[in-house]
Amino acid sequence: MTDSPPRVAITGIGVVSPFGVGRDLFWRALSSGRSGTRAIDHFDASALSCRVAAAVPDAAIAAALDAAPLGQRGDARRYAKVSCIAVLAAREAMADAGLAGAGPSVGVLVGSGAGGIDVAERQYEDFFSGDIRRVSPYAIPVSTVGMVSSEISIALGLRGISHVVSTGCTSSTDAIGYAASLIRHGEADVVVSGGADACVTPGMVCGFTRMRVVSTAFNEQPDQASRPFDRDRDGFVLGEGAWMLTLERLERALARGARVYATIDGYGSTCDAYHRVQMDPDGTEIVRAMRLALARAGVAPDAVGYVSYHGTSTRLNDLVEMQCVRRVFGSRASQVPGSSIKSMIGHPQGASGAAGVVATALALANGVLPPTINQVTPDPACDLDVIPNDARRQEVDVALCNCLGFGSKNSALVLRRV
Repeated sequence: MTDSPPRVAITGIGVVSPFGVGRDLFWRALSSGRSGTRAIDHFDASALSCRVAAAVPDAAIAAALDAAPLGQRGDARRYAKVSCIAVLAAREAMADAGLAGAGPSVGVLVGSGAGGIDVAERQYEDFFSGDIRRVSPYAIPVSTVGMVSSEISIALGLRGISHVVSTGCTSSTDAIGYAASLIRHGEADVVVSGGADACVTPGMVCGFTRMRVVSTAFNEQPDQASRPFDRDRDGFVLGEGAWMLTLERLERALARGARVYATIDGYGSTCDAYHRVQMDPDGTEIVRAMRLALARAGVAPDAVGYVSYHGTSTRLNDLVEMQCVRRVFGSRASQVPGSSIKSMIGHPQGASGAAGVVATALALANGVLPPTINQVTPDPACDLDVIPNDARRQEVDVALCNCLGFGSKNSALVLRRV
């Protein structure tokens, strides 16, 4: 008989979201069903067919940095937006866990899709304008994706592993899965893990608009634009934010009297090997990712009480994901509540998986399941319980978090209440 593997506890949570800076602010917005989507106002989007997004307000970041600057260097102009919000969220997660942080056994393993894309876009604009003197010597180190974990490590004095996973939309789900494995195998005592993206930029909005994957029908009603599973959904809303977790072994957390939000008990990842941006309509590999996560957690589908849907608000993706959930849960599928928080925060790209994990951990800890808002006209093809419009008070022990991405990638995590 073999010993069961150590369980990995979430003991700290930090958030910077479209609602502002702070975990509690994020949870209050989700549990009240509030949308973070607004008209784009930090650049001129008038020529674009999509003019709404769920961006992190610059004023909220500035206020947080005024109260507590980033590390000792302090000058936020020398940071990409993604690094600013990642450090703010990581700092809150470590404080929430009651850990000082410094040391060789505390690592950082986070996911990001675009890294410092805002800096890169501005610097290319300066370069192609012909005046290379305007190109900052910080342009390259600040804009690279790998710098996101480095800035967290430097700001918090964390000398363990410092890596960024960039696998598209599944980046932060994969980062959390890898981080949990490091802790489970004794390769780190504590890991700050999660995801951050800040990609509501002119180039990104233009690119997604040209791909015809973002919503264009609700420019005059931004708060209604993201509507997963609704019949009138017409594309996702580009979002941004940082969602960070402090992870450690459950026994260690309990021994030091830490609060445990939930444990991360299983991770599964597969690839459709099908298309650059379109998921395989068959869904076989999505189903396999979910089943792998459940099997590795030692959890039967019948034990799952909540599904955190990827739920982007695109026509095909929502339909395929729901069909896959039906295949995993069989005749019980209609009895398993689930929701897509992207209806409220938009799609924060590589950070989306971490956003779902944070929301799910808070839901398990508080006994409240967040809603899928903007459910006006149900899509008859998406007829499972998506907790329409209003949060639901319900105790849940086990949850499944889905994340699906460009490049045919599929990942899932299983969370359990302690």
